[in-house]
Amino acid sequence: MSVLPPRTKATTKTTTKATTKATATALAALLALAGAAGCSSKASDAKDEGKDDAQGVRTGVGVTEKEITLGALTDMSGVYATLGKSVTQAQQLYVKQTNEAGGICGRQLKLTVRDHGYDPQKAVSAYTELEPKVLGYAQFIGSPFVAAVKKRNEDSKALIVPQAWSAALLGSEYIRVIGSTYDIETINAIDFLMKEKGVKKGDKIGHVYFEGDYGENALEGSRHMAKESGLSIVEQKIKPTDSDMSAQVAALKQAKVKAIVLSAGPAQAASLVGVAAASGLKVPIIGNNSAFAPQLLGTQAGPALEKMYFVASPSLPIGDAADGPSKLAADYAKAYPKDGLDNGVVAGWTAASTFGEALKTACKDKDLTREGVAKALRTMSAYDSGFGVQNYSEPKAPSSLESVILQPDKSAKGGATAVREAATSEAAQSFASD
Repeated sequence: MSVLPPRTKATTKTTTKATTKATATALAALLALAGAAGCSSKASDAKDEGKDDAQGVRTGVGVTEKEITLGALTDMSGVYATLGKSVTQAQQLYVKQTNEAGGICGRQLKLTVRDHGYDPQKAVSAYTELEPKVLGYAQFIGSPFVAAVKKRNEDSKALIVPQAWSAALLGSEYIRVIGSTYDIETINAIDFLMKEKGVKKGDKIGHVYFEGDYGENALEGSRHMAKESGLSIVEQKIKPTDSDMSAQVAALKQAKVKAIVLSAGPAQAASLVGVAAASGLKVPIIGNNSAFAPQLLGTQAGPALEKMYFVASPSLPIGDAADGPSKLAADYAKAYPKDGLDNGVVAGWTAASTFGEALKTACKDKDLTREGVAKALRTMSAYDSGFGVQNYSEPKAPSSLESVILQPDKSAKGGATAVREAATSEAAQSFASD
């Protein structure tokens, strides 16, 4: 594993983008309106933080003598509905297994779930509703939504472990991204294209990306890699509601790109790969970790995905033969026999187990307040939930710079196999060290 630098320049990059500013402004306005109708985080802190239980453990918001309540702000009905379902069920499995083993600090875990449908207003409203009720959040899907509550969360001190990888989320002691951020992940992805898929200096590569924090941050990575490696980037910005990639494929084909990076969702991946294959643009396409779902392999785009598509992931896939993935896959299949396996299961489990480990450490330190739990997480400099070692000691840096490269495979458990093991490219290391 790589040693993380004290800070990464990714923390300042995405804030310069006009679309990101517009998104953040709109979401901040929604947050202000929602906050005006709800309880303020400062008020809840002052009222509830700092009580000691019978064992001398300091407690606060979301913690009673019998329960520890965590929040899950998910997407069960929007663009990431498949991911949201897997993440949530994996976290419910973690809660169930933990409670059956006696809980944490003499208390049972409780997961309170809210579906925001990847809608900004619903996401902010759900955060506002749960803020005075939960110790922290084991799930929060959507980089723009997490960024919108970041300032308020600094006051409430509630730990958020999001399923979002934008570098804009770095720098807070109370928001901890698991794994490499989108910029680092994209650099590692292009490194794979150059070392193993024939892309070379002087080539053009396309980058299709969502407007907003996710896509803009990934674009920073491809721009850096282009500068360092002598590539040209043909940019194609899209909205999360755009599902037909025909226009983007036509533009990239005309530009004669040698490969494509995709920073969008599963629906866009199916369209992009399917249309590219049908039009004769048979170049390698690689997506960020949230741009794939194994259910796509059952669509008309399935055969093309298996031949042309790759995915950069912050962790081992659920179908890996290692002990962590093998056990989780078996436990999840037993708990949810009618549901398939995908890497949302991994994302949910690693976030829940990371939060759980922080709770155990905070209990030993006799401080189960919000601030105590966040402090406990920062002592976890080499924690491995079974899917790769993470360093949470420095809030300004990603917990890892590594990426695993996956390839869709209908015959594989979870629908993907690792074609390159966890690694950090030299370009990613230098980018993070600047």
